[in-house]
Amino acid sequence: MKNRKVILVGAGPGDFDLITVKGLKAIENADVVLYDALVSEDLLSHVKPSTKCIYVGKRFNSHAFSQEEINRMLVDYAYEYDTVVRLKGGDPFVFGRGVEEVLFLESKGIEVEVIPGVSSALAVPTSQGIPLTKRNISESFWVITGTTSNGDISKDIALAAQSTATLVILMGVRNFSLIMNEIKKHRHKYTPFAIIQNGTLPNENILIDTIANYKNSIDGIDYTSPGIIVIGDVVAEHPSFLEEDIQRVLGMSF
Repeated sequence: MKNRKVILVGAGPGDFDLITVKGLKAIENADVVLYDALVSEDLLSHVKPSTKCIYVGKRFNSHAFSQEEINRMLVDYAYEYDTVVRLKGGDPFVFGRGVEEVLFLESKGIEVEVIPGVSSALAVPTSQGIPLTKRNISESFWVITGTTSNGDISKDIALAAQSTATLVILMGVRNFSLIMNEIKKHRHKYTPFAIIQNGTLPNENILIDTIANYKNSIDGIDYTSPGIIVIGDVVAEHPSFLEEDIQRVLGMSF
């Protein structure tokens, strides 16, 4: 009898070094690895020579396999091999559809282990020097999807905007204008925001401005790259925010 075990591993936000030690050990011992689009391919160099690596990533309008097909593949490989690793970007349970995979596997009698990963919602702002909370400025933060399954923005964005919390919006760059139009109904026009793309990677890029000037950032967005949007006064902690604010003031004085 084979072990019939699948391990869901969070690969972290992108930087190879930000995977957990436990997650890396699971990859090193795997017989099969099914990996996502936002996973560092450097991690695959740590598999055994005999390990089968299969790309099952989903990007906008480009899905290697449907979720139903991935679920079925996990079951099939679990019956054929001892240890199957499902390698997912960030954390498996933060907008990663990890719960769906766990429920499907368990319904087929397959043992599942989940190894948490460092979510980009936390790691990317931190890597840019933006704290999600700060005493007397922000007491909490919301992590929200920027695009629901039907392509709309989440209704939670309006609810979060009415609070004083920091907003961290994942998968929202394609709906950036819609999101900012909603935010400006509830937040002061000088509230700063940041768009961080390819977070923690060598080609990381950040755009910083205020809600009043959000249209100035539209042309700088690379819609082919993953990104997160951070909105709130904590964005002013970024080293370049004050510099850009001074440049705007100087520009207006001439």
